[in-house]
Amino acid sequence: MGSAPSGSRLFGETHLPRLAPREDAGVCPLRGSPERRLDDMTAPRDTAPVRPEERFDEQKLAAYLREHVAEFSGEEPIEFEQFPGGHANLTYLARVGGREYVLRRPPLGPVAPRSHDMVREFTVLAAVSTVLPQAPATFHLCTDETVLGRPFFIMERRRGFVIRTRWPAGLPDSPELRKRISERFVDTLVALHRVDYAAISLGGLGRPDGFAERQVRGWAGRWEAAKTREVRAMDRLAAWLAGGVPVPQAASLLHNDYKLDNAMVDEDGEVVAVFDWDMATLGDPLMDLGTTLAYWSQPADLPYRIFMDNPMLHGGFLTRAGMVERYAAGTGFDLSGLRWYEVFAFFKVAVIVEQIYARYVAGQTSDERFADFGERVERLAGAALALAGG
Repeated sequence: MGSAPSGSRLFGETHLPRLAPREDAGVCPLRGSPERRLDDMTAPRDTAPVRPEERFDEQKLAAYLREHVAEFSGEEPIEFEQFPGGHANLTYLARVGGREYVLRRPPLGPVAPRSHDMVREFTVLAAVSTVLPQAPATFHLCTDETVLGRPFFIMERRRGFVIRTRWPAGLPDSPELRKRISERFVDTLVALHRVDYAAISLGGLGRPDGFAERQVRGWAGRWEAAKTREVRAMDRLAAWLAGGVPVPQAASLLHNDYKLDNAMVDEDGEVVAVFDWDMATLGDPLMDLGTTLAYWSQPADLPYRIFMDNPMLHGGFLTRAGMVERYAAGTGFDLSGLRWYEVFAFFKVAVIVEQIYARYVAGQTSDERFADFGERVERLAGAALALAGG
């Protein structure tokens, strides 16, 4: 894979000063400072017993961890629970001697090529956590598929609140806090796009030149592989996107799935963690912003943007226009062409939802949250086509 020089644009001068590795790269302020010990925070229980179809051989895994991961060495029992909130990758809690860690692995069943890539996610987190405090630290990567059936890794456990379909219990319910959360959420994205990816050895993570065009082709291919029926609007969207790929303003490190429920916040509104880095790459930073806007609801939205209970409809959150204004102020980018990026984000989300629905249809998960995902795909596709003017 190709790389770009540190601090450069592929297409002209960059607006963003790069963030180089900290001198204290081994210590994250969110972990190391006594005044912000997240493991001491009061937060609701966020784990549950492992779902029956997503169980594994706990004794085999425990034996592997004791042998290969220093944090698990010794004879103390290792206990496992599951974080039930995610939709794709499976995330488990591993507890030993009162210490807690997180285990990440791909979903069960067939997955699209190069998706749910735990080796990639581990590599990115190990590097980014040295410069971005919101990236959890990593401890161990296992590529031996005889242990869990797929590669997995162990990472730091962060504590806080994840805002999904309901306002979290224990998180103050105020417009002022919601405003601060949305501001810090945008600021974290700006900080990510300032990271000097070459300086943390991620220059080979992707090929920024031609990134958006490849994304359109790749997600169109994923749609063809995952679809459970024909959806004409998806075909029309793929053609519209391919015919109007914009010229990027910069090359940046991308999260590539930057949305509010992939972040964790504390009771002061600070973003204390960003999760789900398995699609991280190098490319046009406005792809990240488009994803954020596609998921960001506001009270006056039509139903297609509010297809589940959505706490962002509570008063206080920045509007999409406010998000764009804050991002523009932080980056200096010209955001007049955002429509293409938002349409692409809707298309991509529709494909992801269809991939989840396909696993439900195939009986690879019994999670009833996914039963109506087929209908959601069609609503998203219709909304994206309307936004595109078609």
